[in-house]
Amino acid sequence: MHAPDRDQDLRCMRRAIGLAALCPPVAGAYSVGAVIVAEDGTELAAGYSREADPREHAEEAALAKLPAGDPRLATATIYSSLEPCSQRSADRTPCTQRILQAGIPRVVIAWREPPLFVADCVGVEQLAEAGVDVVELPELAEAARDANSHLGLS
Repeated sequence: MHAPDRDQDLRCMRRAIGLAALCPPVAGAYSVGAVIVAEDGTELAAGYSREADPREHAEEAALAKLPAGDPRLATATIYSSLEPCSQRSADRTPCTQRILQAGIPRVVIAWREPPLFVADCVGVEQLAEAGVDVVELPELAEAARDANSHLGLS
């Protein structure tokens, strides 16, 4: 698998952050954008929180636009403006589990999930333990937080 360059990572994350701005703001939820990019840099799918359902997460929305078992996912990267969730209510699959089930080998995030709704999100740790290459772009964390100004985060 060829590694994306830093410019591509920044460009794709800016797109994910732009998608987060499209989320209908809700007091009890983050606004997140996600973009799935093929090994050659082609965008495969994109989504944002609450795009089609009030409980939908960005990674969930993007993955739902691709067929299960799509062979391109085996060499893809998913860009998420916020760390993928590691736990959800009993009837919803956490995004870390969805990413692992899809077989995506690389995840790029801008911002770690703060302990606002979940005391200890361990999405990054779960992905890394499963062998996923996790890259954090802290220089874009502030832009990702800005899409969540409705939550009163500093």
